[in-house]
Amino acid sequence: MAAPIESLLNEVCGSEEPIEELKNLRTAVLATPVSGLREVVSGARLEIIFGLLNTDDKEQIEVCVEILNHVLQALEPIQLAQNYKAALQSGLNHPDDSVKVLTLSQIGRVVGHNDGVTPILNSAEILRDVIHCISVERIAVAKEAISALSKLSKTKAGLDALFRSDLLNKLKDVMTTSDSIRYRVYELIVEVSTASPVSLDYCANSSLISQLLEELTGDDVLVRATAIEMVTNLAQSQHGRQYLSQQGIMDKISNMIIAAESDPFSNLYLPGLVKFFGSLAIMDSPQQVCEKYPVFLEVVFNMVMNLDPTLTPVALDTLGVLGGTVEGKQVLHKTGEKFTSVLKRINTVASEGANELRVRCLDALAQLLTLPVEQQTDDLLLLTELWFKCLSSQPMVMIRNISMQPFSELHCSALRIFAAIACQPWGQQLMMDTPGFVEWVMDRSVGTGKEAKDCKYELVGALLSTSSIQEIFGSENYLKLKTYLREGPYYVNAVSSVTTEGAD
Repeated sequence: MAAPIESLLNEVCGSEEPIEELKNLRTAVLATPVSGLREVVSGARLEIIFGLLNTDDKEQIEVCVEILNHVLQALEPIQLAQNYKAALQSGLNHPDDSVKVLTLSQIGRVVGHNDGVTPILNSAEILRDVIHCISVERIAVAKEAISALSKLSKTKAGLDALFRSDLLNKLKDVMTTSDSIRYRVYELIVEVSTASPVSLDYCANSSLISQLLEELTGDDVLVRATAIEMVTNLAQSQHGRQYLSQQGIMDKISNMIIAAESDPFSNLYLPGLVKFFGSLAIMDSPQQVCEKYPVFLEVVFNMVMNLDPTLTPVALDTLGVLGGTVEGKQVLHKTGEKFTSVLKRINTVASEGANELRVRCLDALAQLLTLPVEQQTDDLLLLTELWFKCLSSQPMVMIRNISMQPFSELHCSALRIFAAIACQPWGQQLMMDTPGFVEWVMDRSVGTGKEAKDCKYELVGALLSTSSIQEIFGSENYLKLKTYLREGPYYVNAVSSVTTEGAD
C-alpha cells in the first residue's frame, strides 16, 4: 500500500480543491492496518495533511482528522515529537475541537513514552497550550488535556515541569475561568495525587489540594457536592487516605453529616458524604470506620427507613457494598433490631415500590446474603439465614413471585438473591422444601432473553458449587442440575415433528 498512498498524497498536493482526493486517501488509509502503515509514514509527507487543516471547510477538516488519527498511530512517539512539534502546537490552537482532541491524544501518546516526553518537556509553549485546553468548553477536549497532563506527571521531570515552574501559575490562572473549569483542574490534581505519595507531595505543596479541601464547607451546596466527589476519589489510594486523615478531613465530613440534619439543601450533598464513608469502610475496615464514625451507619439506616427518593438509592447501594464483606456483615449484625427493621423496610419496598427502587433493594439483598463457600462458618451461616427469614413469613415465595413479574430487571435481580443463598446449606434446604421450586429452577421456559438465561445458569452453577447439594437435593435432581450446567445457558430442547406431504 505504500506506493498507492504516496501517489494519493501527490494527488492531494496537486489539487486546488482536494476534498475528493482526500476522501480517496482516507479510504486507502483506513483499509490499511496500522502495522502496514509503518513503512508508509516514514516517507510520507504528512505535513500536507496537517496543512490542509487550515481551512473553514468542516468536511475537509473532518476527513483530514480521520486520516491523521489512523496514520499517526503508526508513528513512534519520539518521531512524532521530533518531526511534528510545530504541527502539534498548531493543532492545540485550532478553532475546531476535533483537531484539538486529535492533537491532545497524540501528545498523550508522546508524554507517556520515555523517549518522547523530553522534547515536549522542552517546549513550554506546548505545555501552556495543553493547560489552556482544560478551559475549552467542549468536555472531550478538556478530558484529553487532563489525560495528557496526568501522563506527563508520571515522571519526576514531568512533575517538576508542572508544579515547579511558571506552568503552575498558568494552571491557577485557568482555574479562575469558572466553577466548572476549576473542578476540571481539581480532577487533574486528584488524578496526579493518587498515582504515588511523591505525586501527592507535589500537589500538596502547590496549595491546590488544600484549596479543594476548603471547598468542602463552601456556601454553594453544588460546589460542595462536587468537592466531596473529588475528595472521595482522592481517598481511593492509601496515601491519599492517610493525607486526608492527617488534615482532619474524616472528622470534618462526619461533622458535615451531623449538620446536614438541619440543612434544607442537604439532599444535594448528603449522598456524596455517605459514599465517602462507604468507600472508606470498604478500603480500610468496616468495623473501625463504623465505630469511629457511628453517624455514618445511623444516617444510612435513616435514609432507607425514610424512603427519600433522592437518598434511598445511595443508602441501599452502600448497605449492599458494606454487607458484601464478612466484616461488614458482622458490623451490621451488631446493630441488632435496627438492622432487622431496615431489612423489613427493604423487603416492603422490593415488593411494593417503584421498579427502579425495587431492583436496587433486590440487588442490595443479594449482596447482603452472599456468603462464598470459603467464608462460610457456622456463625455466618446462621446470620445470613436469620436475615433471609426476617424478610417475610414466606421469603422463598415472596422472591419467586417477584421473579415471575413481567419485568426482566426484576426477574434477574430476584434470581441473584436465589443464587446468593444457593451455595449455603440452609438455602438449599429451603429450596428443596418449597413445593415446585426445584422443578422451577430447571425449567428453561421460565425467563426469556439472554440476561435471564445467564442469571438462571449462574443459579444452577451456585447450587453445584457446594458438596452439600447432592445430599440435600438427592441424586436424581443433582444429575439433572449437572446436565443443565453441561448443556449451557442457551440450550434448546429439540422438538421433532413429522409431516406427511401429499396427504388428503
